[in-house]
Amino acid sequence: MEKQKTAMITGSFDPVTSGHMDLLRRASVMFDTVYAVIVFNTEKSTGAFTPGQRLELLDAAIRNEGLGNVKAVLHIGLTSDAAKALGAGVLVRGARSATDFDYEYSLSQIMKRFDPELETVILPASPELSMISSTYVRDLLKYGCELGNAVPEGCGDMMKKLYKKE
Repeated sequence: MEKQKTAMITGSFDPVTSGHMDLLRRASVMFDTVYAVIVFNTEKSTGAFTPGQRLELLDAAIRNEGLGNVKAVLHIGLTSDAAKALGAGVLVRGARSATDFDYEYSLSQIMKRFDPELETVILPASPELSMISSTYVRDLLKYGCELGNAVPEGCGDMMKKLYKKE
């Protein structure tokens, strides 16, 4: 098998968290190019942030981290279609717990039905970030709490300005 040079990490990024950035940072040293793909599901409500706002926040976080080989993009449709369009041979996923790992493993098996060539790599969350999720960050925003290390450095104020209350 040829070495894969392009990978992608998919998610709603609603909003981007420190955990997402840790995963992107770690993948950026493993692959030449990493795409952070905001998968937009047209059958769901827009969430706390619009797809455009998510892209703006993710772009800012990537710039602030200095991850020159990571690019944020929006995608509507199947993950396998995004992989083909971007030339990605690997899907990188994060797992905060054994439950997450089981879920991601099941998804990787389903993904093989759509694209047998697309490999999935599951990285365990860094212990200090394992309890951070987009839901947690949305709750912090909803109740006006400090975001602290739950969000990427330099994104907290931007997030607070863009946040729309439910």
